[in-house]
Amino acid sequence: MKWALLSVWDKRGIVDLAKTLSAAGVKILSSGGTGTVLDEAGIDFTEVSAYTGSTEMMDGRVKTLHPKVHGGLLGRRGIDDATMAEHGIAPIDLLVANLYPFEQMALTIPDLDRLVEYIDVGGPAMIRAAAKNYRDVAVITDPGDYPLVADALKKGGFSPEQRFMLARKAFARTAAYDAAISNYFQSSGAECAPVITLQYRNGRQLRYGENPHQKGVVYGEAGIAAVAP
Repeated sequence: MKWALLSVWDKRGIVDLAKTLSAAGVKILSSGGTGTVLDEAGIDFTEVSAYTGSTEMMDGRVKTLHPKVHGGLLGRRGIDDATMAEHGIAPIDLLVANLYPFEQMALTIPDLDRLVEYIDVGGPAMIRAAAKNYRDVAVITDPGDYPLVADALKKGGFSPEQRFMLARKAFARTAAYDAAISNYFQSSGAECAPVITLQYRNGRQLRYGENPHQKGVVYGEAGIAAVAP
């Protein structure tokens, strides 16, 4: 693992994670807000804007949307190496990212013009890019998965199974995030929302009631505390 990109809204555990990466010799790229926290902790890193040569603009709306960022996440090892080298693109091995808290802010901010500033654009784009390239890149969207990094560093990297699991989790997160935004817009100013997007999780296999050749699973709607036993 040579390069890691850290860009998080939820800063819990990010300093300890960065220290672990730095101690292992991993080079860290970081966006503005996350970089401020790392700088205060005395952790060496390269600001994304310094790496890309393009400063953040439009009050932070544009900061990671750059070919040197997405090329590093999407570049296929052994296939795109020459292109990456030609354009000075670092092969990013690990992306740690979580998103602007749109779901929480939607509960407290009634003004849509203010609320849209909590719609993350760059974060989901990076997460999807890294997850698409899961064969080469590990993507972590949940601070609860940070301990996996230290273990991976000891073992020389993430296993293919771990990268796939993390990609699956990442796609579920961006899907839920987009669903929340879509549902908010669909229900705003409409007596009947034209489209409703639902997400179900925590599947539990059923013991009875299925034909012998079938397996049944019951899922609970996201946001519901539990599925009846």
